[in-house]
Amino acid sequence: MKYIGMAIAALGVIGLAVGGVFVGVAVHENSYITTQMRQQAVTLGLTKDQVAKGEVVDNAAEAQVAASTLGEHLKSIAPTYGALTAKSGKFDPTNATQLDYGQGLNLQNAMNLVVLGYGVDQLILGTGAALIVLGLGLGAAGILLTRQASKQHSN
Repeated sequence: MKYIGMAIAALGVIGLAVGGVFVGVAVHENSYITTQMRQQAVTLGLTKDQVAKGEVVDNAAEAQVAASTLGEHLKSIAPTYGALTAKSGKFDPTNATQLDYGQGLNLQNAMNLVVLGYGVDQLILGTGAALIVLGLGLGAAGILLTRQASKQHSN
């Protein structure tokens, strides 16, 4: 029983370590995404007051608004990509309208990837926190089990 308790405590330590790594990676990646967004200084979807204060798109909610705004702008060019290329049946990079639409679509996709990145980051952070809690629980259970086995063995 003592060795089982020690094994459970060891699993707790492993859970703490892995959870700590997950949290560390999440914090680092969140910082990286935010820094990159601030360097790009995207203001699409922000109010005039926010822009006047020097704010830029640097979180998932603002990136989602920017992506939606870009989507609305794209609809002013063509309702869908299929409608845009309906006449020729393919993308024509010499057609200025199609080129504008393609660039807008690239920007919209970039904003959607930012939203996805922040979402994955939050998932990793949550998983890390859960692993830390599980590690603490397993560690405590393992220590208690080991102590209990030692008391029984000495009696």
